[in-house]
Amino acid sequence: MAIEVITREDLNEFRTLLLSDLNTMFNSKPQQQKQWLKSIEVRKLLNISPGTLQNLRVNGTITYTKMGGILYYASSDLDKVLETNKVEATPNLFNRK
Repeated sequence: MAIEVITREDLNEFRTLLLSDLNTMFNSKPQQQKQWLKSIEVRKLLNISPGTLQNLRVNGTITYTKMGGILYYASSDLDKVLETNKVEATPNLFNRK
């Protein structure tokens, strides 16, 4: 049975490689968001029921594309809907001056 000795130089080289790999991981671009989402993905994202999603489609709140019986939603359209329906925080009883 052969014994392998690890030297300080080996450890320093390992540390340098590890730091380089970690730096690459943290500085890499995050995965791009999917451009088109299916109904189940939208429901999970917004935490809504199938009926609520249908209501949002019917009243024109959320746009969609239908292909072969499958509904697709553009993630950019969902972002726009969320942004336009954002309600700004208003001062309440506890924030009085």
